[in-house]
Amino acid sequence: MTGRVMDTKIRPRVFFSRCLGFDACRYNGQEIRDKVVEWVKPFVESVTVCPEMAIGLGVPRFPIRLIEIKDELTLVQPETGLDCTAHMAAFTDEYLAHMPAVDGFVLKYRSPSCGPSQVKVYNSPKPRSGHRKGSGMFGAAVVARFSTLPIEDEGRLISFDIRQHFLTRVFTCARFRLAKEAGTVRALIEFQSEHKLLLMAYNQTQMRVLGRIVAHVKELGLAKAFSLYEDALGKAMARPPRRTSAINVLQHAFGYVSDELTTQERAFFLSSLDQFRDSRVPLSVPTSLMRSWILRFNVTYLANQVYFEPYPLELVEVLDSGKGRAL
Repeated sequence: MTGRVMDTKIRPRVFFSRCLGFDACRYNGQEIRDKVVEWVKPFVESVTVCPEMAIGLGVPRFPIRLIEIKDELTLVQPETGLDCTAHMAAFTDEYLAHMPAVDGFVLKYRSPSCGPSQVKVYNSPKPRSGHRKGSGMFGAAVVARFSTLPIEDEGRLISFDIRQHFLTRVFTCARFRLAKEAGTVRALIEFQSEHKLLLMAYNQTQMRVLGRIVAHVKELGLAKAFSLYEDALGKAMARPPRRTSAINVLQHAFGYVSDELTTQERAFFLSSLDQFRDSRVPLSVPTSLMRSWILRFNVTYLANQVYFEPYPLELVEVLDSGKGRAL
């Protein structure tokens, strides 16, 4: 395949909670060797921090917990009575304001500092207190400040569908960051052109919004156009594509090669779409067929479409569970 996008090696910059295989900084002096994080590491540039160590808590240390009493949220260390709220808030604001531009976050599952969701928020510092689910202090700030970026915890990345959606977004955000750093009309136009089918699969309404931004880039000015585009791109990719949208994209691409195929090949492809529609095969089956025909017939337009390789194929081979997931 000779398309420019397919030949470009993108290394997204991803933030990881430091305890996820980067340092033995958990409260109990351990580090977590997460399988998915270990697989992804070689393909990205890692940025890490442990907020709890950053505010002076040692290793090992007594656990901290979030406590909410009369709508007041605090981060405390029950065994010592230490209130970490102000220190964590100050560190979080300072760190997030000055961290390098990143393309996504993998945060520690259920951590009272890093967890983006499913974190226990207790109603008392006492053992066995009642609790609700919320976000860690650092994790909540990440979600609020970086709403256009993919944010997950390592627990959710066990899911094939969630993992594929996350990786697609991370590598797309990395490509957009590079286009934004180039800061030219050409870079924005090329990004939109090369992501057309991917955006069509994700959200056709936002795809049209993005197209209008690119069409009016000169009137808007580059800085405003990139800003508006970034916001709309985040909205477009906030949710995974529906199964029917993926089928529509592949049918659209099929039109570029169908005249070159035999009757049997056309029937086989359409049958694979039906099987995907019925959850009998994963999306990778019809997509791989289409990729082979893009190569065979040297279809330049399709070769340049990120949709057919949104992230490195090595990650697909390693991470695809082969269980016929939808995405």
